[in-house]
Amino acid sequence: MSGGSTTLPRWAAVVLRPGPARTWALAALAALVLLVLAPAVLSDFRLSLLARFLCLAMVAVGIGLAWGQGGMLTLGQGVFFGLGAYIMAMHLKLADAGPGGVPDFMLLYGTGEVPGWWEPMRSPATTVVLVVAVPALLALVLGTAVFRRQVRGAYFAVLSQALAAAFAILLVGQQQTTGGTNGLNGFRSFFGYDLADPVNRRMLYLLAAGTLLVMVLAVRALMRSRYGELLVAVRDQENRVRFLGYDPVRVKVFAYVVAAVFAAIGGALFVPIAGIISPADVGVVPSIGFLVGVAIGGRATLLGPVLGSVVVAWAETGLSESFPSFWTYFQGALFILVVAFLPGGPAQLAGVLRRRRGAGHAPGAGRAGADTDQPAGGGRGRRPDAGGDTADATDTLEDGPGRAATGHGDPPVVAASGPPAAAANDPDHHLAATTERHP
Repeated sequence: MSGGSTTLPRWAAVVLRPGPARTWALAALAALVLLVLAPAVLSDFRLSLLARFLCLAMVAVGIGLAWGQGGMLTLGQGVFFGLGAYIMAMHLKLADAGPGGVPDFMLLYGTGEVPGWWEPMRSPATTVVLVVAVPALLALVLGTAVFRRQVRGAYFAVLSQALAAAFAILLVGQQQTTGGTNGLNGFRSFFGYDLADPVNRRMLYLLAAGTLLVMVLAVRALMRSRYGELLVAVRDQENRVRFLGYDPVRVKVFAYVVAAVFAAIGGALFVPIAGIISPADVGVVPSIGFLVGVAIGGRATLLGPVLGSVVVAWAETGLSESFPSFWTYFQGALFILVVAFLPGGPAQLAGVLRRRRGAGHAPGAGRAGADTDQPAGGGRGRRPDAGGDTADATDTLEDGPGRAATGHGDPPVVAASGPPAAAANDPDHHLAATTERHP
């Protein structure tokens, strides 16, 4: 690190220096802002709006895990978001109708009878279980079938996007049971609590904020575990991981399932907060919107997807009010600018400035030698915390944070680094050579 950092105050040095202290400091700051500051300064309307954005951020956290860490470009998370949302919406409609009652829209468009597959949602406990189980099961089956056939990259993205389109079309065509284009709306209560009561709506916000924080901490713990190393290794060198005796399919499927469950929980909480769910919220366009927020925030960081998703959603709401016809163009321009100049998101900015400052302090030493964050020999960016919160890991995101650094054509790391004879047959040693171990 350059000598300029010694002039920073102690608290600033702790926040800016990559490591566990910075992670916990940022987590405490986020909890303070979300759980204390926001309810104190925002009006009920703005707080409800922020709660909706936090639900979308839950989807972004899962995408950050699957895409940023696992390299799976998921363009169809709207399916899992919609599954969780519609399951919760069915329960709320049945609860409002009362025991044995029929939702109002079924009396208008349907036969006046509740379909058999709606009945399990009369139970609150069953609904909560189904919100998690149904998307997880779908992701497990789909992920196993796709990843076992080594479908990846653009093919996986197109496949997931087609699934989102088919799901939206299915919902539109089933007006008698899903409300069709209008969707499900007009909810009056949430597990017995009146949704018109401002106190209950603030509790809903706190529930969404607390759930999001738990998800972020869970992903951080996951990425600092042995599984996190495997996931990054599969993203960077899948064939090499398979050669070492691990099953990349299981590693990728687990991340895909976790991302699906996060999206479903976000959808389930979105319904009572927004008061509506429709095919327009789960189709192709919303699925791409989820991805844009993650890309703008920084897909390989821990907090980047959350911040990017919230900022994009907030900007969409604000600009749509003033320029309803231009938001899509603005969103596309913002995405192009970020991908062109900061492909790792704003978190990359700190690493870029640090490298430039290091190059200024050591002219002529060469980029790798001047930048203490870049090992001169390996050409691989140091990843102090691949679970997120690091700018260095996001400096190379051409095809994935680590892939751009290593390249498919690079010689095998094991052969280049020359492992000791005692560790030559140790899979753990080879895995550590494939991807850096998180501190």
